[in-house]
Order: sequence, then C-alpha cells, then structure tokens
Amino acid sequence: MSDLLAIFGPPESDDEVLDGIASYHPDRVTVLLADADADLADDASAPMRDRLARLLAAIERRTGAVVVGLAGDRSQLLGWRFDRELAARLPLAA
Repeated sequence: MSDLLAIFGPPESDDEVLDGIASYHPDRVTVLLADADADLADDASAPMRDRLARLLAAIERRTGAVVVGLAGDRSQLLGWRFDRELAARLPLAA
C-alpha cells in the first residue's frame, strides 16, 4: 500500500499535481486543499465544492486510488504518515 499526500494550491496548478499523482500510482490519496478557509456548507463556497468534486473524481478516475481524507490545513494532519507528499512546483522569481 502506498499513501500519498496531494497538496493543491492555486487552481492553475491542479493539472500539474494530478499528473504527478498519476505518475506515482498510489493506492490511497489524502488531499490537502491549501487556503481552503471557506466553510464548505456555506452557499458562497459553491466554487470551492465544485473544484473539490472535480479533483476527487479526477484522482480516482486517473489513478484508481481511493481518496481517504481531506484537509484544509496542515495542522489537521498531525500524526499522519505518508509515503510521499506531492505539491505543485513554485514558480521561480526572475
């Protein structure tokens, strides 16, 4: 079994992270949606819920992995262990 933490930041980097997840062929994926301060039950968070639904479906469809958890902050994952962590590369300053 391989456990992967997928860290999603700005929506523009979603495809990069999804490609990385697919290349590792994990069995289980936990998603950390950075900067997800929105209350997902609030009507104003519909775009965030839509993005999250697309990401979870894409992970399961492209990798066959099971999404086992969702976090909005790193502190929610204290004590969790992952075989690998994956996030989009930060752009380099010119």
